[in-house]
Amino acid sequence: MKIAVPTVGDQVDQHFGHCEKYSIFTIEEKTIKAEKFMESPHGCGCKSNMASKLAENGVELLIAGGIGDGAVNVLASNGIKTIKGASGAAQQAVELFLQGKLVDSGDICHSHDSGHLCQH
Repeated sequence: MKIAVPTVGDQVDQHFGHCEKYSIFTIEEKTIKAEKFMESPHGCGCKSNMASKLAENGVELLIAGGIGDGAVNVLASNGIKTIKGASGAAQQAVELFLQGKLVDSGDICHSHDSGHLCQH
């Protein structure tokens, strides 16, 4: 299984569409076996082809901080489930998920920083 986390530095980014990069963790037997990084496209994540690129790389789950309905729907249409509301270090968020301790917050991003052009 592969899990992607939108990150800034080593922290879960709080806005999926504007992250610095995606940390992609390879999981075997509920253990992180590898981590690689994928550059994030500029602009709104839900309107980029990032979901299809993640799916092509075998990602089945995305652990996010803040994320909008549009992005969740695009990810789902590419076979990627989403857990919303994560924070802290990306690796720690994945470990919490593997331990069954990370629960989806259910919160959807409905607003953006000034100047954001994506209309979710």
